[in-house]
Amino acid sequence: MPTVEPGPELEIVHLLRAVTVELGLHSARFADRNGMHPTDVRALIALMDARRAGDEMTAGRLGAGLGLNSAGTTALLDRLERAGQVRRVRGERDRRKVVVEVDERAVELGWAFFGPLIERSVELLRGYDERQLAAIRGFLGGVRDAVSGEE
Repeated sequence: MPTVEPGPELEIVHLLRAVTVELGLHSARFADRNGMHPTDVRALIALMDARRAGDEMTAGRLGAGLGLNSAGTTALLDRLERAGQVRRVRGERDRRKVVVEVDERAVELGWAFFGPLIERSVELLRGYDERQLAAIRGFLGGVRDAVSGEE
């Protein structure tokens, strides 16, 4: 039985759910058009996020983030490597470690499809002041933490 009273808060939660569904469908269209599995797309996003943050991503860390076992992670990386989407290289900080990097071709492919959505989203956010952006950031971060169990 629902314990949350109807109101503007619940309306926003339902809107977030609808956005999540639409983003999932958008991502699935990208995967389908490019002969990829949805997990391939999630892996590429994780690798691009790591690159943007300046982090090196190992196969083990990637697999753990995607909920894959070792065999599943190896199969995923083999598939992405054959497609020219990723490469395995020695770590810069620790040359004994093998890290996975996203290839520029994957970045370009992703930008060609997701770029217009990203640009539109950024344009929408430019209509908010710093206080409102902080509230949006706080809300989305809190929802992400709640979903991941980090409450």
